Amino acid sequence: MSRRRTVAAASLAALGLVAAAAPAAHAAASPAGVVARHHAAYPTSFALPDGFRPEGIAIGSGPYAYLGSLADGSIYRADLRTGKGKVISQGPGTPTTGVKIDAAGRLFASGGGAGDARVIDTRTGKVLASYQLGSGTTFINDVVLTGDAAWYTDSMSPQPALYKLALGRGGKLPKAAQRLPLSGDFVYDPSGHNANGIARTPDGKGLLIVQSTTGKLFRVDPKTGVARTVDLGGESVVNGDGLLLRGNTLYVVQNRTNAVAVLKVNHKGTSAKLLRRITDPRFDVPTTVAAFKGRLYMPNARFTTTPTPTTPYNVVSVNAR
Repeated sequence: MSRRRTVAAASLAALGLVAAAAPAAHAAASPAGVVARHHAAYPTSFALPDGFRPEGIAIGSGPYAYLGSLADGSIYRADLRTGKGKVISQGPGTPTTGVKIDAAGRLFASGGGAGDARVIDTRTGKVLASYQLGSGTTFINDVVLTGDAAWYTDSMSPQPALYKLALGRGGKLPKAAQRLPLSGDFVYDPSGHNANGIARTPDGKGLLIVQSTTGKLFRVDPKTGVARTVDLGGESVVNGDGLLLRGNTLYVVQNRTNAVAVLKVNHKGTSAKLLRRITDPRFDVPTTVAAFKGRLYMPNARFTTTPTPTTPYNVVSVNAR
């Protein structure tokens, strides 16, 4: 794990090679109340509050996962050692989608259709700052931390753009966000979600974004907004949602496909090769992914199930070695 700085992207536990994928299975998730355990006695699945409707997940240096609610924007903290947890920050009544945590314990949250972003102190649950990013047709979907900035995607705006919170000395939050229009190969698709998950390139000089409807991956120059299609060798990551980069390995959650594509990305992030796809019968439309102690953790958003206040939800983990 990288050394602690005042503000940095949350360092995730080192991963080994991902095991070969089991045969594809699109079965419903295991009952939310059932808690299975792996060899280190950490649960391999655990329940979330009924009706929570999870979407984003982040894990910091400690054994805690933070999840955002599509239902009301609340933030839930789960202890990975036990699977138990509680709401630590009551939501504003609008969604929380992608989340990331920095080394100072600040959670950067995307606001979905509300078009906003919030920064939350995970120790107190207090909202430290909020920013209005998009307006009109907008869906602020996911976020990545790059050490000196937080970058957000917008999946619905007809004028494709990324939003940047430029962090000052000591991680000082800015007064306002910056908008970076996307150009180059990225073309808006009106049929569904566009820019969704976001990650850094392996060399740290660019950004990777996935376009859900087309299954394309793009490398974006963070200075100009010019996007170039990543050569996937003819492969597609349609339904691409959350991204997680570890070294040169990129994990792409394909939500309604109920799979995680594992890609080997070149240093500059201009090409990638599909190594395998991870599937599991417990997947029920997983959306985003975080890692801890050699495992991948994913919330089941259950988009194919009509949400109600009593609908069960859970988080599942798979061995990434």
